[in-house]
Amino acid sequence: MTDERSRALYAEACEVLPGGVNSPVRAFKSVGSTPVFVKEARGATLVGADGREYVDYVGSWGPMILGHAHPEVLAAITDAASRGTSFGAPTEGEIRMAEDIRAAYPHMEMSRMVSSGTEATMGALRLARGYTGRSVVVKCIGGYHGGADYLLVKAGSGLATLGEPDSAGVPPAIAATTISIHYNDLDGAKAAFAERGDEIAAVIIEPVAGNMGCVGPEAGWLEGLKALCDAHGALLIFDEVMCGFRVAYGGAQERFGVTPHLTCLGKIVGGGLPAGAYGGPKTIMSKVAPLGPVYQAGTLSGNPLAVAAGRKTLELLRAPGTYEKLEAIGAELEAMLVAAAKEAGVTCTVQRVGAMITPFFHDGAVRSWREADQCDRATFGRWHAAMLEHGVHWPPSQFEAAFPSLAHDADALAKTRAALGPAFAAARG
Repeated sequence: MTDERSRALYAEACEVLPGGVNSPVRAFKSVGSTPVFVKEARGATLVGADGREYVDYVGSWGPMILGHAHPEVLAAITDAASRGTSFGAPTEGEIRMAEDIRAAYPHMEMSRMVSSGTEATMGALRLARGYTGRSVVVKCIGGYHGGADYLLVKAGSGLATLGEPDSAGVPPAIAATTISIHYNDLDGAKAAFAERGDEIAAVIIEPVAGNMGCVGPEAGWLEGLKALCDAHGALLIFDEVMCGFRVAYGGAQERFGVTPHLTCLGKIVGGGLPAGAYGGPKTIMSKVAPLGPVYQAGTLSGNPLAVAAGRKTLELLRAPGTYEKLEAIGAELEAMLVAAAKEAGVTCTVQRVGAMITPFFHDGAVRSWREADQCDRATFGRWHAAMLEHGVHWPPSQFEAAFPSLAHDADALAKTRAALGPAFAAARG
């Protein structure tokens, strides 16, 4: 149950913010509760408005892979801030960040920094349309790629949570430029290309889906999409805003061995500050202004504080053994979830890719939105409430991945294990 102070703050927030929040999924509507208002956070621990501590698996929806308030990241931000917070002019740090990105994602010979993952996907899709001279975009039902009108068609994440597969305010003419297919459905992708292949500018996907819960790519899915795009002159865009630097240092494309034409990054690349980037080969990126005719700009793009936080985060992630440790933490959490569900006799499928994980209250694998949509939302709501009551702050949606971090040490995992028994008992009803 949410603490009394947070409930009071939420009531105040509802008077001045739509739904009391600045991003819909934070409202806890799908779990029948009200959000925990955060006072501070450190490591794997989040502190609520009343001072109560929680083991946090939201992690700012992914960026806090090192844990909250990492001292070296804070020092980098403080050092950068001492020299100024924004210049609207180029800095050396932007060059070094682009070099760091290219080292991790070699096909990103050039990249453009922006201020969010949404801006990254918007920029990449505008570039794809400008590069190909085509208008149509293909995306997956249940996939969320930011708030652009043409992407809010059969979206996931908060839209799925709220039961709104399409957003109001999206003109039909704009929605008509987007084709929706199912994740892991290569036959559906082939059918879309067979019908409108000469109109398709790009296919944009999360190579590891995180906005319908954690759903990994089946064998041949990513390879098949790349082959289709190559055959029809379209661009394959990997939205690695969530899985980039998380499922491997080089993201899903490193983990699964498939290189897209363009990549979008966000979250971890900013080290917890607002930042994103999109990029690819020079032959494509040379179409971006001021080199080419595809315009995109932003006052805070390449912000020195975000660059400093992001570069320090990436530096720390390059330490030997980092991803082996993350894999071990994720595997232990997965085993705990599976064991607790089995002991309680609760139907639950746990899916994980690296340090992304979701317990689906569903019988059998979830491979696309078809299965995700069949999950027992009410059972998840009871489970979530009990987890919160027992000191674990889990994403408040059946359709959001959770994010274990390097800060989830033995103590954090032990506290999580202690909460799982009562939570699955509550889920049973």
